[in-house]
Amino acid sequence: MGEKDGLFSQFYSEVKVIEKRDSTLTPKQQIDRLNRPGCTYFNLNPFDVLQIDPDAKMSDIKSRYRQMSLLVHPDKNQDDAERAQKAFDAVTKAFKCLDDSPSYRKCLEVVQEAKDRVAKMVSEKRLKSKGQPIDEDDPAKYRHAVYVQTCKLFADLERLRVDEETKQQNERKRKAEEEEIHRFRVQYDREWRDNYEESRKDRIKSWRTFTAKKAKKGESLGGFKPPKPKMETRK
Repeated sequence: MGEKDGLFSQFYSEVKVIEKRDSTLTPKQQIDRLNRPGCTYFNLNPFDVLQIDPDAKMSDIKSRYRQMSLLVHPDKNQDDAERAQKAFDAVTKAFKCLDDSPSYRKCLEVVQEAKDRVAKMVSEKRLKSKGQPIDEDDPAKYRHAVYVQTCKLFADLERLRVDEETKQQNERKRKAEEEEIHRFRVQYDREWRDNYEESRKDRIKSWRTFTAKKAKKGESLGGFKPPKPKMETRK
């Protein structure tokens, strides 16, 4: 346990050094960072977007957000407004994610899960190495392993969210189609009944007109009786 705590302490010490270094990045460098290849997934990690320690106080997170948003704001980077807007959107989304208590707790859980997975992986590698050095003995590589695992977990959560959203959209679409079919059937049945009733009235009217003409001429129908009307059935 002591060794694990020591690794994490060293890890966060180096993270703070990197954050201090990166906090001096120019607006262009920050815009480049937030638009780098794979940014769709990298930018899912709000701590990475804002370059701030997960253990930072909310006041520090807000301060960092204000600093970052000013650096990449499109109005201040009009020569690269489109990419600046994308970077600004990423910064804003990251802050909103951390400014919401339930979402913030979820993010901390993701970071902790990443730490636990890397610690487990390191322990297993140490057992297999039989005392030989492993890559994660290098603090930089250990830090990178935690970073990669954190990004992977955030990406997995996003994939699950998208899958669930797609599932719900498909379900809403299916229900809408069923309702449309039901409305069509109801309308069709109503129109069929209306048309049948109208045609029945026309047939009766025609028959009465015909018999009236015969009677007026004094002609006999010869015992002919019209068939009794019966309900037509649809095939």
